[in-house]
Amino acid sequence: MTTGSLRRRLAAASALVLTGALALSACGDSDDSGDSGAAAPNTSVDSKLAAMVPDAIKSDGKISIGTDASYPPNESVDPASQKIVGWDVDLFNAVAAKLGLKTEYHNAGFDTIIPGVQSGKYEAGVSSFTDTKEREQAVDFVTYYSAGTAWAALKGNPKGVNPDDACGKSIGVQQGTVQVDDLTARSKKCTDAGKPAIKQVVRKQQTEVNNDLVAGKVDAMAADSPIVGGAVKKTGKLEIIGQVYDTAPYGYTFGKNSGQFKEAVQGALKALIADGSYKKILTENGVESGAISDPAINAAQS
Repeated sequence: MTTGSLRRRLAAASALVLTGALALSACGDSDDSGDSGAAAPNTSVDSKLAAMVPDAIKSDGKISIGTDASYPPNESVDPASQKIVGWDVDLFNAVAAKLGLKTEYHNAGFDTIIPGVQSGKYEAGVSSFTDTKEREQAVDFVTYYSAGTAWAALKGNPKGVNPDDACGKSIGVQQGTVQVDDLTARSKKCTDAGKPAIKQVVRKQQTEVNNDLVAGKVDAMAADSPIVGGAVKKTGKLEIIGQVYDTAPYGYTFGKNSGQFKEAVQGALKALIADGSYKKILTENGVESGAISDPAINAAQS
Protein backbone atom coordinates (compact mmCIF):
# COMPACT_ATOMS: atom_id res chain seq x y z
CA MET A 1 0.00 0.00 0.00
CA THR A 2 1.36 3.40 -0.87
CA THR A 3 0.43 6.86 0.31
CA GLY A 4 2.71 8.94 -1.87
CA SER A 5 5.53 10.86 -0.26
CA LEU A 6 7.30 10.36 3.06
CA ARG A 7 8.68 12.38 6.12
CA ARG A 8 9.58 11.25 5.89
CA ARG A 9 8.32 13.95 8.12
CA LEU A 10 5.34 15.48 6.41
CA ALA A 11 4.00 18.81 7.64
CA ALA A 12 0.53 19.92 6.65
CA ALA A 13 0.35 22.37 3.78
CA SER A 14 -0.74 25.14 6.11
CA ALA A 15 2.45 24.74 8.12
CA LEU A 16 4.50 25.57 5.04
CA VAL A 17 2.93 28.98 4.61
CA LEU A 18 3.02 30.29 8.15
CA THR A 19 3.59 34.00 8.39
CA GLY A 20 7.08 35.06 9.36
CA ALA A 21 5.97 36.19 12.80
CA LEU A 22 4.20 32.93 13.56
CA ALA A 23 7.07 30.86 12.23
CA LEU A 24 9.60 32.68 14.39
CA SER A 25 7.35 32.43 17.41
CA ALA A 26 6.91 28.70 16.89
CA CYS A 27 10.65 28.20 16.68
CA GLY A 28 11.38 30.25 19.75
CA ASP A 29 10.37 27.70 22.34
CA SER A 30 12.50 24.83 21.08
CA ASP A 31 15.44 26.45 19.32
CA ASP A 32 18.85 25.48 20.68
CA SER A 33 21.82 26.51 18.61
CA GLY A 34 25.34 25.17 18.55
CA ASP A 35 27.96 23.29 16.59
CA SER A 36 27.34 19.64 15.82
CA GLY A 37 30.46 18.61 17.67
CA ALA A 38 31.66 16.55 14.70
CA ALA A 39 35.31 16.83 13.79
CA ALA A 40 35.98 19.00 10.76
CA PRO A 41 35.88 16.72 7.70
CA ASN A 42 39.15 16.17 5.88
CA THR A 43 37.63 17.69 2.76
CA SER A 44 39.38 19.98 0.32
CA VAL A 45 37.54 23.15 -0.69
CA ASP A 46 36.27 23.31 -4.26
CA SER A 47 36.87 26.95 -5.18
CA LYS A 48 34.51 26.87 -8.16
CA LEU A 49 31.64 25.56 -6.04
CA ALA A 50 32.50 27.90 -3.17
CA ALA A 51 32.21 30.86 -5.54
CA MET A 52 28.59 29.88 -6.24
CA VAL A 53 27.56 30.38 -2.60
CA PRO A 54 25.70 33.70 -2.22
CA ASP A 55 27.59 36.42 -0.33
CA ALA A 56 24.77 36.70 2.20
CA ILE A 57 25.42 33.09 3.24
CA LYS A 58 29.22 32.95 3.12
CA SER A 59 29.83 36.39 4.65
CA ASP A 60 30.16 34.96 8.17
CA GLY A 61 31.80 31.71 7.05
CA LYS A 62 29.06 29.42 8.32
CA ILE A 63 25.66 28.00 7.42
CA SER A 64 22.79 28.44 9.89
CA ILE A 65 20.84 25.16 9.86
CA GLY A 66 17.49 24.13 11.30
CA THR A 67 17.18 20.51 12.46
CA ASP A 68 14.90 18.43 14.68
CA ALA A 69 17.49 16.46 16.63
CA SER A 70 15.13 13.75 17.86
CA TYR A 71 15.59 11.34 14.97
CA PRO A 72 18.54 9.00 15.62
CA PRO A 73 20.63 7.81 13.88
CA ASN A 74 20.02 10.63 11.38
CA GLU A 75 20.12 13.57 13.75
CA SER A 76 20.03 13.58 17.56
CA VAL A 77 21.56 15.17 20.65
CA ASP A 78 24.56 13.37 22.11
CA PRO A 79 23.76 12.92 25.84
CA ALA A 80 27.38 13.40 26.89
CA SER A 81 28.31 16.50 24.89
CA GLN A 82 24.78 17.84 24.28
CA LYS A 83 25.83 18.49 20.69
CA ILE A 84 23.85 17.56 17.61
CA VAL A 85 25.21 14.44 15.93
CA GLY A 86 24.23 11.81 13.36
CA TRP A 87 25.09 10.67 9.86
CA ASP A 88 22.85 13.37 8.38
CA VAL A 89 24.93 15.92 10.28
CA ASP A 90 28.23 14.29 9.29
CA LEU A 91 27.27 14.36 5.62
CA PHE A 92 26.16 17.98 5.59
CA ASN A 93 29.31 18.96 7.49
CA ALA A 94 31.30 17.41 4.63
CA VAL A 95 29.17 19.31 2.10
CA ALA A 96 29.80 22.57 3.94
CA ALA A 97 33.54 21.87 4.16
CA LYS A 98 33.65 21.31 0.39
CA LEU A 99 32.20 24.82 0.06
CA GLY A 100 34.69 26.28 2.55
CA LEU A 101 32.03 26.83 5.22
CA LYS A 102 31.37 25.75 8.81
CA THR A 103 28.01 24.66 10.19
CA GLU A 104 25.82 25.94 13.02
CA TYR A 105 22.86 23.74 13.92
CA HIS A 106 19.70 24.96 15.65
CA ASN A 107 17.55 22.30 17.33
CA ALA A 108 13.93 23.14 16.55
CA GLY A 109 10.52 21.53 16.26
CA PHE A 110 10.26 19.72 12.95
CA ASP A 111 7.16 21.57 11.77
CA THR A 112 8.90 24.94 12.30
CA ILE A 113 11.97 24.31 10.14
CA ILE A 114 10.57 24.87 6.64
CA PRO A 115 8.82 28.09 7.75
CA GLY A 116 12.16 29.08 9.32
CA VAL A 117 13.96 28.48 6.03
CA GLN A 118 11.29 30.47 4.21
CA SER A 119 11.62 33.43 6.57
CA GLY A 120 15.43 33.45 6.48
CA LYS A 121 15.83 32.34 10.09
CA TYR A 122 17.76 29.33 8.75
CA GLU A 123 19.91 29.19 5.62
CA ALA A 124 19.25 25.46 5.26
CA GLY A 125 17.07 22.72 6.68
CA VAL A 126 18.79 19.39 7.41
CA SER A 127 16.27 17.12 9.08
CA SER A 128 15.41 14.01 7.05
CA PHE A 129 12.95 15.95 4.90
CA THR A 130 11.35 14.04 2.08
CA ASP A 131 11.28 15.99 -1.17
CA THR A 132 7.60 16.41 -2.10
CA LYS A 133 5.86 18.51 -4.74
CA GLU A 134 3.87 20.22 -1.99
CA ARG A 135 7.01 21.23 -0.13
CA GLU A 136 8.70 22.39 -3.32
CA GLN A 137 6.11 25.16 -3.47
CA ALA A 138 7.67 26.58 -0.31
CA VAL A 139 11.39 25.72 -0.52
CA ASP A 140 13.95 24.19 -2.88
CA PHE A 141 15.41 20.72 -2.34
CA VAL A 142 18.69 18.97 -3.10
CA THR A 143 18.31 15.19 -2.73
CA TYR A 144 20.96 13.12 -0.96
CA TYR A 145 19.44 9.81 0.23
CA SER A 146 16.57 7.39 -0.37
CA ALA A 147 14.39 6.12 2.48
CA GLY A 148 11.10 4.29 2.94
CA THR A 149 8.64 3.47 5.71
CA ALA A 150 9.36 0.48 7.95
CA TRP A 151 7.62 -1.05 10.96
CA ALA A 152 9.06 -2.56 14.13
CA ALA A 153 7.72 -4.60 17.04
CA LEU A 154 9.20 -6.17 20.14
CA LYS A 155 11.34 -9.21 19.35
CA GLY A 156 9.14 -12.14 18.48
CA ASN A 157 6.30 -9.77 17.55
CA PRO A 158 4.26 -10.86 20.61
CA LYS A 159 1.15 -8.93 19.53
CA GLY A 160 1.24 -10.50 16.06
CA VAL A 161 1.23 -7.19 14.18
CA ASN A 162 0.99 -7.39 10.39
CA PRO A 163 1.59 -3.99 8.74
CA ASP A 164 -0.76 -4.99 5.93
CA ASP A 165 -3.57 -5.75 8.39
CA ALA A 166 -2.99 -3.84 11.64
CA CYS A 167 -6.68 -3.31 12.41
CA GLY A 168 -7.27 -2.94 16.14
CA LYS A 169 -3.56 -2.62 16.95
CA SER A 170 -1.88 0.32 18.69
CA ILE A 171 0.88 1.82 16.54
CA GLY A 172 3.36 4.47 17.66
CA VAL A 173 4.21 7.30 15.29
CA GLN A 174 5.82 10.76 15.38
CA GLN A 175 3.58 13.74 14.77
CA GLY A 176 3.99 15.62 11.51
CA THR A 177 5.26 12.58 9.62
CA VAL A 178 3.85 10.88 6.57
CA GLN A 179 3.41 7.77 8.67
CA VAL A 180 0.49 9.54 10.39
CA ASP A 181 -1.22 9.91 7.01
CA ASP A 182 -0.31 6.34 6.10
CA LEU A 183 -1.83 4.93 9.30
CA THR A 184 -4.93 7.07 8.86
CA ALA A 185 -5.47 5.64 5.38
CA ARG A 186 -4.84 2.10 6.60
CA SER A 187 -7.23 2.60 9.51
CA LYS A 188 -9.99 3.79 7.17
CA LYS A 189 -9.61 0.58 5.17
CA CYS A 190 -10.09 -1.31 8.42
CA THR A 191 -13.27 0.51 9.40
CA ASP A 192 -14.64 0.39 5.85
CA ALA A 193 -14.29 -3.39 6.08
CA GLY A 194 -16.10 -3.49 9.42
CA LYS A 195 -12.91 -4.08 11.41
CA PRO A 196 -11.64 -2.06 14.40
CA ALA A 197 -9.61 1.06 13.64
CA ILE A 198 -5.86 1.31 14.10
CA LYS A 199 -5.08 3.21 17.30
CA GLN A 200 -2.41 5.80 16.56
CA VAL A 201 -0.26 6.76 19.54
CA VAL A 202 1.27 10.03 18.36
CA ARG A 203 4.33 11.52 20.07
CA LYS A 204 6.16 14.78 19.50
CA GLN A 205 9.57 13.14 19.19
CA GLN A 206 10.65 9.88 17.58
CA THR A 207 12.65 8.95 20.67
CA GLU A 208 9.37 8.91 22.63
CA VAL A 209 7.86 6.57 20.05
CA ASN A 210 10.84 4.23 20.36
CA ASN A 211 10.62 4.25 24.16
CA ASP A 212 6.89 3.47 24.06
CA LEU A 213 7.53 0.38 21.97
CA VAL A 214 10.40 -0.88 24.12
CA ALA A 215 8.18 -0.43 27.20
CA GLY A 216 5.33 -2.35 25.58
CA LYS A 217 2.99 0.66 25.57
CA VAL A 218 2.24 0.15 21.87
CA ASP A 219 2.04 -2.96 19.72
CA ALA A 220 4.36 -1.65 16.99
CA MET A 221 5.73 1.55 15.48
CA ALA A 222 6.11 2.98 11.98
CA ALA A 223 8.89 5.37 10.93
CA ASP A 224 11.52 5.96 8.25
CA SER A 225 13.56 2.87 7.38
CA PRO A 226 16.94 4.16 8.69
CA ILE A 227 15.25 5.29 11.91
CA VAL A 228 13.66 1.90 12.50
CA GLY A 229 16.92 0.16 11.66
CA GLY A 230 18.77 2.38 14.11
CA ALA A 231 16.26 1.69 16.88
CA VAL A 232 16.50 -2.06 16.32
CA LYS A 233 20.29 -1.91 16.51
CA LYS A 234 20.45 0.42 19.52
CA THR A 235 17.86 -1.21 21.77
CA GLY A 236 18.48 -4.87 20.99
CA LYS A 237 14.84 -5.46 21.91
CA LEU A 238 13.08 -4.82 18.61
CA GLU A 239 12.75 -6.42 15.19
CA ILE A 240 11.61 -5.15 11.81
CA ILE A 241 8.29 -6.57 10.64
CA GLY A 242 7.07 -6.53 7.06
CA GLN A 243 8.84 -4.87 4.13
CA VAL A 244 10.05 -1.32 3.52
CA TYR A 245 7.63 0.59 1.28
CA ASP A 246 6.99 4.06 -0.19
CA THR A 247 10.65 4.75 -0.93
CA ALA A 248 11.37 8.42 -1.74
CA PRO A 249 14.31 10.87 -1.55
CA TYR A 250 15.48 12.87 1.44
CA GLY A 251 16.51 16.42 0.55
CA TYR A 252 18.21 19.43 2.11
CA THR A 253 15.94 22.50 2.01
CA PHE A 254 16.81 26.04 0.91
CA GLY A 255 14.94 29.30 0.53
CA LYS A 256 13.56 30.20 -2.88
CA ASN A 257 15.70 33.35 -2.82
CA SER A 258 19.02 31.60 -2.05
CA GLY A 259 20.52 32.09 -5.51
CA GLN A 260 22.89 29.33 -6.61
CA PHE A 261 23.29 27.87 -3.14
CA LYS A 262 21.36 24.72 -4.04
CA GLU A 263 23.51 24.20 -7.15
CA ALA A 264 26.64 24.59 -5.02
CA VAL A 265 25.36 21.99 -2.53
CA GLN A 266 24.41 19.65 -5.36
CA GLY A 267 27.92 19.99 -6.79
CA ALA A 268 29.49 19.33 -3.39
CA LEU A 269 27.44 16.16 -2.98
CA LYS A 270 28.48 14.95 -6.42
CA ALA A 271 32.12 15.56 -5.51
CA LEU A 272 31.74 13.62 -2.24
CA ILE A 273 30.12 10.74 -4.10
CA ALA A 274 32.92 10.73 -6.68
CA ASP A 275 35.74 10.67 -4.12
CA GLY A 276 34.11 8.01 -1.91
CA SER A 277 33.50 10.27 1.11
CA TYR A 278 29.72 10.01 0.78
CA LYS A 279 29.67 6.20 0.79
CA LYS A 280 32.17 6.12 3.67
CA ILE A 281 29.94 8.27 5.90
CA LEU A 282 26.86 6.16 5.17
CA THR A 283 28.70 2.86 5.62
CA GLU A 284 30.19 3.93 8.95
CA ASN A 285 26.65 4.57 10.18
CA GLY A 286 25.08 1.43 8.72
CA VAL A 287 22.72 3.28 6.38
CA GLU A 288 24.46 2.67 3.05
CA SER A 289 21.42 0.85 1.61
CA GLY A 290 19.84 4.24 0.92
CA ALA A 291 22.80 5.68 -0.99
CA ILE A 292 22.05 7.53 -4.23
CA SER A 293 24.34 8.19 -7.20
CA ASP A 294 22.93 11.41 -8.65
CA PRO A 295 21.81 14.24 -6.31
CA ALA A 296 19.01 16.23 -7.92
CA ILE A 297 17.27 19.56 -7.43
CA ASN A 298 13.52 19.48 -6.78
CA ALA A 299 13.11 15.84 -7.79
CA ALA A 300 9.87 15.05 -5.94
CA GLN A 301 8.05 11.95 -7.10
CA SER A 302 4.69 13.13 -5.79
